[in-house]
Amino acid sequence: MNKYYVTHLECSMTGKKYPANEIQGLSEVGRPLLVRYDLEKIKKEISREEISNSKIDGLWRYSPLLPVKNPEDRVTLGEIITPLIKLKNSVNYNKEDKGLVLVKDEGRLPTGSFKARGLCLAVSMAKQFKLNHLAIPTNGNAGAAMAAYATHAGIKSTVFCPEDTPDINIREIQSLGAETFLVNGLINDCGKIVGEGKEEVGWFDVSTLKEPYRIEGKKTMGLELAEQLNWELPDIIFYPTGGGTGLIGMWKAFLELKELGWVKGKLPRMVAVQAEGCAPIVKAWENGEEHAPLWKDAYTKAAGIRVPVAVGDFLIIRAVNESKGFAIAISDEEIMQTRDRVANTDGCFLCPEGAATMRAYEKALSKKLITKQDKVVLFNCATGLKYPLPAVTNKLDKNKKIDYKVFN
Repeated sequence: MNKYYVTHLECSMTGKKYPANEIQGLSEVGRPLLVRYDLEKIKKEISREEISNSKIDGLWRYSPLLPVKNPEDRVTLGEIITPLIKLKNSVNYNKEDKGLVLVKDEGRLPTGSFKARGLCLAVSMAKQFKLNHLAIPTNGNAGAAMAAYATHAGIKSTVFCPEDTPDINIREIQSLGAETFLVNGLINDCGKIVGEGKEEVGWFDVSTLKEPYRIEGKKTMGLELAEQLNWELPDIIFYPTGGGTGLIGMWKAFLELKELGWVKGKLPRMVAVQAEGCAPIVKAWENGEEHAPLWKDAYTKAAGIRVPVAVGDFLIIRAVNESKGFAIAISDEEIMQTRDRVANTDGCFLCPEGAATMRAYEKALSKKLITKQDKVVLFNCATGLKYPLPAVTNKLDKNKKIDYKVFN
């Protein structure tokens, strides 16, 4: 399936068209560019059954709806279709409930997070455009994904992390071949360094939404979810939201699928989940605004959603509003308690950002924003093993008599 359907790129703010066969960053008004396809032609030439019957296991099965023209430019590290896991014990189901809570576990992807999707596409397009140096600011997982894919493609990579990024992430990034630097600031400070260094160093900026292709990789979460559910979308999606590429990408995917006629009926309500210590999108949405000012002194243990300012803020809020969804913030205490509880009761090891979506689901139920009749998907964006874990304190002395009653 080597057909290519990209027509142009389009400014998400003004609608101005840009050529797709040239290297692009942001539009001339400093806003994200979106990839556009000839959906009418796809509708005539490709069926959803052809996608479902594909022998490709992973995101490249959706190549007609992706921007990489030449198959030889596809960079892959063995992406899979990530599983949907029903929470059986963490959710109190009643017999009369028709709803369902599923976790889409993105921690099974290369480098252990959903960032693999976006960076897989971004690096593949970098290879197609013959770029030789990529740079990115990261709270951890995006940097690891870019390092891995860039190294695999033979492209140099430089990564800038806030100095309090989880240590395992920092070590992972460096081990995967990226030149790695710690910065005494937040991710937007790292992003400023990347932006300012473009002309002097010559690297290409792969920051969130500052190039058109990470969003296309994240879009595959929506395409994959639709196929997994037999082309019937859930009622509600809870998504951990930092830069928002995944939420924007999925909403773009659903609109494209609707236009293709591959899905019918109402599209899912999109819920942006943030931490109380860094909730610019939640605050803007609650105030009825489309743009979210910089969140000062951002802090949360859920490092992946600690993004004080997002270039695609208006796209996140538009998707939430168009889908009749909402935005909600969760405290760090709730996040960590939920992570531990779900691990102990369901054996499902959520990362802090994924745990935030579970707690957001529970909070939304209590506020009657949703019901037990809804089919819900929570996105667990990374493996919980990439974050600090509670210490084990139980010990046994092999040289002393063991009281086996303590194990009853």
